[in-house]
This record gives sequence, structure tokens and C-alpha cells, in this order.
Amino acid sequence: MTLSEAGVAKITSGGKLDADYRATLLGFPIGQISWTVDIRDKSFSAAATGATAGLLLIFARGHGSAEAHGSFAGKQLAPSNFAVNINHGSSSEEIRIAFSGGRAREYLAPPPQPNPNIIPLTDAFRDGVVDPMTALIMPVPGDGDAPTAAGCDRKIRVFDGRMRYDMGLAFKRIEQVRADIGYQGPAVVCRISFTPLAGYDPTRYTIQYLQADRGMELWLAPLTGTRLMVPFRVSVPTPIGVGVLQATRFVWTRLSAGSAATRSN
Repeated sequence: MTLSEAGVAKITSGGKLDADYRATLLGFPIGQISWTVDIRDKSFSAAATGATAGLLLIFARGHGSAEAHGSFAGKQLAPSNFAVNINHGSSSEEIRIAFSGGRAREYLAPPPQPNPNIIPLTDAFRDGVVDPMTALIMPVPGDGDAPTAAGCDRKIRVFDGRMRYDMGLAFKRIEQVRADIGYQGPAVVCRISFTPLAGYDPTRYTIQYLQADRGMELWLAPLTGTRLMVPFRVSVPTPIGVGVLQATRFVWTRLSAGSAATRSN
């Protein structure tokens, strides 16, 4: 990811995003997520909570939380730690990742079961990566607040504790969006490509499906007053219909030089 020096200065001006997202499949609600991003003193933190909702509750109940912390290192975001906890029924899963010296180290509970089909995850695949949440906070080159095609021009090296993959973004178009509460304005729409590299089973149908170009899209909205963009909407075609995650609340509050909060959406 690249960013002008002027853009780096604008990133560290400080602020907080409060956002809620609704997940739907074929238009039916299946889940909801709340997400906050806090930027202070050249550092960032992000936290999310989510749960199944709507008709999905008939088949499965689950909820989870995740958080990430890090700093702005030159023109890039440098994560320091990431944690996710998922509960589904009577079982639970925990993933923690610590970043030090440019390398990720993970802790998994329960530990993964042996699988001879898994592509080995060597230390080389843990170098120069970001966690899935840090990957969603995207510096953009240039000046001004309006979304541009440059917001999509990137390949992100992601490690989620189990799998190492590349997420590629390519520009498609600009759309106008409107949250029920907060942001309304332009969003840049990116085509998503998914390239698994290690820690995955290539025989799994889900992996094969995501690798194919199915028209996955990521819509990015700006955090006004910075050169940062974050997801407003994600759409993923599935074998039974399009799944969509879209913001219903998207409120970005900037901090002025005197630390007074200023709502920007």
C-alpha cells in the first residue's frame, strides 16, 4: 500500500468510527455486526462484535468478537496484536496473533486437527502480513476526501491465524451510498480477488469457489479529513444467492487539534 507524505499526516489527525452492518442472504437477515475504529496519536484500535440474526437463528446461533491494535509506520499500518473469539452452540474458538519484528505468531484454541491436504504454513508466510481487521483500514494516495480509483489499487497480504492469503482489489466504479444514520456520499467499488497461499485445504469447495471470479465486491467509504477508507458494503455471490453486508450506521467523528470531537457524517 502506498500513500503520500501529506496523506500520512492527515491519517494521524485522530477520530472514531462507529458503524453497524446488517448481513443478508437473498434479502433475508442472517446477521449483524457492530464495528468501531479509533485513531489516536499515530496509533489505531478496532473492535467488532457480531451475531446471527433473523431466519438463521432457526438453524444456528452464534456470536463473536474481534479486536486489533497497531500503529502507523511510515506509509503503512503496522498491527501489533489481533484476537478473535467465536461461540457457536456449545463450542468456541479463539485465535490470537502477535506481531513482532515484521512476523506474526499465532495461538489457536482448540489447536487445528491434522489434515494431510493442508498446504504447509511456514514461517516465511508469516512475514510482512496484516490481520483481517487491519486489512480493512486502507490508506489511499492523493489529496482530498472523495473516493478515487486509487483506493482499489492494492494487494493485501493477510494472515488470519490459520490461513495465509492475498486479497487483491481492482477498481470497478463509483456509487452513491446512504446509511440510515451517518454517511451519505460516494463510495468506490472494488472487485475482490482471493488467492490462498498456505494453511488451507485446496480440496475444500469453499476455497475453490472463492478462488473463482464470482463478482465479489467491496465498497469503500472515506473517513472524512483523512486519507483512510473502510468498508461500507461487501457483496459475495453464493451458490444460493448473493450475500450482502452493508452499513446501516456509519458515523465518523473527527478530533480537532484541541481534542474536541467533530462529527463529520
